Amino acid sequence: MSTINSIDLIQLTQDIKAWGRALGFQQVGISDIDLHQHEAHLTQWLENDYHGDMAFMANHGMKRARPDELVPGTLRVISVRMNYLPPDASFAKHLSQPDTGYISRYALGRDYHKVLRKRLKQLGEKITGALSNTEYRPFVDSAPVLEHAIAEKAGIGWTGKHSLTINKEAGSWFFLGELFINLPLPIDSPLEEGCGTCTACLTICPTNAIVAPYKVDARRCISYLTIESDKDIPEDLRPLMGNRIYGCDDCQLICPWNRYADITEEDAYNDFLKLKGFRWSEYLKEGEWFPRKAAESKYPLTYDGKQQYFSRINTGNRASNYFQQHNRWSLSLIHI
Repeated sequence: MSTINSIDLIQLTQDIKAWGRALGFQQVGISDIDLHQHEAHLTQWLENDYHGDMAFMANHGMKRARPDELVPGTLRVISVRMNYLPPDASFAKHLSQPDTGYISRYALGRDYHKVLRKRLKQLGEKITGALSNTEYRPFVDSAPVLEHAIAEKAGIGWTGKHSLTINKEAGSWFFLGELFINLPLPIDSPLEEGCGTCTACLTICPTNAIVAPYKVDARRCISYLTIESDKDIPEDLRPLMGNRIYGCDDCQLICPWNRYADITEEDAYNDFLKLKGFRWSEYLKEGEWFPRKAAESKYPLTYDGKQQYFSRINTGNRASNYFQQHNRWSLSLIHI
């Protein structure tokens, strides 16, 4: 790394941010790797079993809060955000339509993991072009990384009481990605927290999963229950879920800062029209579990391992014991 002394790191940082914006990221920030202040919160969250069956949250110990243990040699983390709010975002109305399945906004476009990772890799290649011995590694929900804590330190936004990152100009409708890098780049400053006394997200949560400000019990969270967990949904939570079959956006829909959210510039996130507010009668046939459009690999929604999303559909489909169990329960409520 001897050539570092011959390069202007301030100029390189400015170039990195310009390259990032050119690649489609709305914001690029840089954080150091000192996340020790988050270790106690992470430890308590795990000890309370708030991670449910997500064993991967505990498998790597404190590596999640120590970037240089995850990727030795890391000196900085480049944090990026990419907006995903589509032009026609009239999603909330579907929550009151029982014949319509509500799918979280983030999942209605192309697979963001692939979109962001490809762009982060291109950003890394740009940096390597300027400094040949640069080492980097991109992450998009693919490793034990405290992405919200990093985004906070990098000036992308602050962590809201629902545990998501919020930005005054962009709300919270954006994806995060990280590029671990071995360069001592100048770092950005955190933003001032902007939630104040607001508790709208705690109040609106259908299952009371936000047990305290900044603390989410995943075992009660609809996103966890319909995406991460492969167990039966607890009976006391089922009536509270409504028609939310893949994730839940309530805490973001109610957030005042999302009044200022920017519309995405990415065509990849505008494919949502194919799945937005779909009706069971239009997409489901005997033996079919998933809208065909969603089954294409380019979507984050895939059939494999995700049968539970459609267990709330009263079609009598015999595709799995999981479906049958939940189907019998839902039918019993209407005395069929």
